[in-house]
Amino acid sequence: MDTPSTTRTALVTGGVRGIGLAISAALARMGMQVAMNYTNSSEEKVAAAVEHVNCHRADPRPDRDGRTWAVRCDVADEQQVKSMIDEVVQRGDGLDVLVANAGIIRDNLSAFMDLADFKTVLDVNLVGAFLCAREAARVMMRQRRGRIIFVSSISGLDGNAGQANYAASKAGLVGMAKTLAKELGQRGITVNVVAPGLIDTDMTAALPAELRERYSAATSLRRLGRPEEVAAAVAFLASDAASYITGQTLRIDGGLCL
Repeated sequence: MDTPSTTRTALVTGGVRGIGLAISAALARMGMQVAMNYTNSSEEKVAAAVEHVNCHRADPRPDRDGRTWAVRCDVADEQQVKSMIDEVVQRGDGLDVLVANAGIIRDNLSAFMDLADFKTVLDVNLVGAFLCAREAARVMMRQRRGRIIFVSSISGLDGNAGQANYAASKAGLVGMAKTLAKELGQRGITVNVVAPGLIDTDMTAALPAELRERYSAATSLRRLGRPEEVAAAVAFLASDAASYITGQTLRIDGGLCL
C-alpha cells in the first residue's frame, strides 16, 4: 500500500461521533479522502462532523474539494451496505481503508436479556462488520491492496457482566479478522483489530461516576482513554508502517489487563 494521500479513500462506519469521529479526523490528517457512515444522527450533527474532520486536514482549503463526506447506511442491511460501498468506490475512485467501527449496546444480565436485544446487537456489531468487510474485500482484491480494521472491545476479550450480546459480537470480530487475514493476505490486504477499554465519549459519560472512577483506578494509567488515542492506533494500522502486521488484536486499555 502506497503512502496515504488524497488519492487514498477510507470508509469509517459509525464515523460521525465518539471514537469513529476521532478515527475519521486522524485519517483525514494523513491526507485520505474519508467517507463517514452514520445511521440515525441528525443532519446538523452530520454536517458538524464533516466540518470537524476537514479542519484536521494539513492543507484545509475553503472548499476542501469534497474530500470528506457522510453516507447514511444501516450496516446490518445487506443491500444498503452494497450501495454504500458502491457509492464510496465511485466517489473515492476506489477503497483503500475500511474501519468497521459501528456498534450498539443493549445491556442486561444474561438471565433477563431479551432474545431480540441479543440478536440486534450481533446484527449491527458483527454481521454489519462482516457485510462491510466482505464488500470492501471484493474491491480491495481487485486493487491488490487494502486495510481492514475492526474496532472491537476489551469486553470481547475479557467478557463483562451484563454484556453477553456485546461481548459475543466483539469477540466474533477477533476470530473473523484472523480468518480474513489468512484469506486476503496474498492480495496485499491486511486485517487487524483494535480493542479499546473504557474511552471518554458521550456514551460513557452517561455511566455512573462511581463506575467511571472504579474503572479508572483499575488501569495502570489511572484514567479513561481518549478517542484520539484509539484513533492513533487505527491510523498506524492503516499506514505503510504496519504493512507487515495482520491478524493481530491491539488492546488500548491503559494497562487494565496487566
